[in-house]
Amino acid sequence: MPALVLLGAQWGDEGKGKATDLLGGSVDYVVRYQGGNNAGHTVVVGDQKYALHLLPSGILSPGCTPVIGNGVVVDPAVLLSELSGLNERGVDTSKLLLSGNAHLITSYHTTLDKVTERFLGKRKIGTTGRGIGPTYADKINRVGIRVQDLYDESILTQKVEAALDVKNQLLTKLYNRRAIEAQQVVEELLGYADQIKGYVADTTLILNKALDDDKVVLFEGGQGTLLDIDHGTYPFVTSSNPTAGGACTGAGVGPTKINRVIGILKAYTTRVGAGPFPTELFDKDGEALRTIGGERGVTTGRDRRCGWFDAVIARYATRVNGLTDFFLTKLDVLTGWEQIPVCVAYEIDGKRVEELPYSQTDFHHAKPVYEMLPGWSEDITKAKTFADLPKNAQAYVKALEEMSGAPISAIGVGPGRDETIEINSFLS
Repeated sequence: MPALVLLGAQWGDEGKGKATDLLGGSVDYVVRYQGGNNAGHTVVVGDQKYALHLLPSGILSPGCTPVIGNGVVVDPAVLLSELSGLNERGVDTSKLLLSGNAHLITSYHTTLDKVTERFLGKRKIGTTGRGIGPTYADKINRVGIRVQDLYDESILTQKVEAALDVKNQLLTKLYNRRAIEAQQVVEELLGYADQIKGYVADTTLILNKALDDDKVVLFEGGQGTLLDIDHGTYPFVTSSNPTAGGACTGAGVGPTKINRVIGILKAYTTRVGAGPFPTELFDKDGEALRTIGGERGVTTGRDRRCGWFDAVIARYATRVNGLTDFFLTKLDVLTGWEQIPVCVAYEIDGKRVEELPYSQTDFHHAKPVYEMLPGWSEDITKAKTFADLPKNAQAYVKALEEMSGAPISAIGVGPGRDETIEINSFLS
């Protein structure tokens, strides 16, 4: 049975939650492998809408075991709040597994995230202020706090004290803030220990055994390819690897176990936060996409920047992730345009460029080269098969598929769980 990686092929917010939820009823495990509560998935089940930030989308699918892998950074207060919110709505969360090797976001991480961003002023990155970056920085600097540390007070105290030695110098001498007391942080963290203990497990062992037993495992990335710390539009990126390789390190599963890599694409393009965005629109079309598409960040509440589909980015995502399939979302949002521009290349310093430039400078100066495709006016939200789509909508999908370099195997034609056209099964 397959092990699948499902990830964003643009700048995030592509509709990964809908795609994961669609597969959730057919898979045994859904695994978050990176990021933290800076990610956000909106899943619509019937007339119910669920906004998930830290929990895997598969938690809404009965029979599926949701897993938070070692590559995720976890704010325990957010975790418990999300679990409580779902329990109040009748969702069973008892099967959740949390890696003991996952790193914890502490109160000093969120404090540092916010004061650093304010200090940067015009040079700010546009982080969510959730403490994600500082937590990953501590992980790399080997002064991080892991879930398993909650169960050894002596080790926890030593680690918190070591982390605050330098951080308090920054807070008091650079940012003019009060020092943070180590013991206060320790007591706060210990308060979460019993509440999450029942979820903590050796998830790497469990997942590898599941794959050996022919279980279906879906690895779910947060954010998107262009926000990857190594392969994204650096420095306007996240602090981890949402690309396919991150699934292996963030879940402890070898690359030979992965059978399929699915990229999620919007039928247009959006971005939250600062950074280059060649197809961004500042006119009535951009506002229409934002309004019709409901383009507001699930986690941040910020309006998303909107633009036309960028095939250069899609090709890049295919290349760096080894994509085998695309799931195209929000095709219905484009209904009503007579013509739909698609970016097929960039113009940089008077030259046509068809691949994403590796140079940050070049990408900042890239101007989109558009090809116009005919639009459609028919309502497509009731379409159940590809043949049900208007001819121009079919042609649009086929054009995007050819430009992007991988087959489009599913199409979202509305926000609901059942408003999806499946062309090729992801589980075959």
